[in-house]
Amino acid sequence: MSDSLNYFRQNRLPHIWCPGCGHGTVTGALTRALAKLGIDKNNVAVVSGIGCSSRAPGYLDFDTLHTAHGRALAFATGIKLSRPDLKVIVMTGDGDCTAIGGNHFIHAARRNIDITTIVMNNSIYGMTSGQYSPMTPTGLLGTTAPYGNIERPFDLTKLAIASGATYVGRSTSYHVQLLGELIEKALLNKGFSVVEAVVGCPTYFGRKNKLGGAVEMFEWQKDHAVNAKAAAVMAPEKLEGKFLIGELYNQAAPEFTAEYAALVDGVRRKYDNFQGGVRECAQNSD
Repeated sequence: MSDSLNYFRQNRLPHIWCPGCGHGTVTGALTRALAKLGIDKNNVAVVSGIGCSSRAPGYLDFDTLHTAHGRALAFATGIKLSRPDLKVIVMTGDGDCTAIGGNHFIHAARRNIDITTIVMNNSIYGMTSGQYSPMTPTGLLGTTAPYGNIERPFDLTKLAIASGATYVGRSTSYHVQLLGELIEKALLNKGFSVVEAVVGCPTYFGRKNKLGGAVEMFEWQKDHAVNAKAAAVMAPEKLEGKFLIGELYNQAAPEFTAEYAALVDGVRRKYDNFQGGVRECAQNSD
């Protein structure tokens, strides 16, 4: 624990997330995973967009960027291309990542660029008063869906897998140990990694939908999450109304920055060979 505390900017604490918000739990899980892996904080860059989740880099003692709404992955891609040696982490929310940032998400996955993306899914736009997001369940309420959301939500993990991510997992702010284990594996994966963290928002989502306070929302996570290993041997009717947690996909594929570097080296060799041929021809003509 003491090692993970070294990753925080102590002068920024305590944080200002609402009581019962899961974002602090996720941020703590990330720092413990980094400490367990022994990753030097000088070799880490953390990027966020806009939203409650995007406050996290402000508390972390790394090189951090708090960028434009939905653009965290675009900035992170630039960092990774210029400094492929860095461990680049994006901390984002369900609205930031899957609405205005949705296009960046699918193309970062398609490229399989070595970025670890932690999506804090509280099913709502929490910072701007509770508008519904692409992850808000059908029928539930938001300030922009006062009579119930009629849209179908994304299954973020399926979207990530279909788009080309090579490591995908999901946990909750209740299942803290599992969350930390998934983040560790995501950090070790050489490619685009996604960890969805299902978290509670008692202030807007919970209150608006009469789901109770923080304790009741934690209990909901406990009662509705099923580990993917257990689900594999369960009858379909037992999984009605549940969602899977655990490691959902892990399949290696060529990583973008490595492929890009190899392409550049190949072009340089061709150019050098061409220049060498030109010089040889000039010498022979003399």
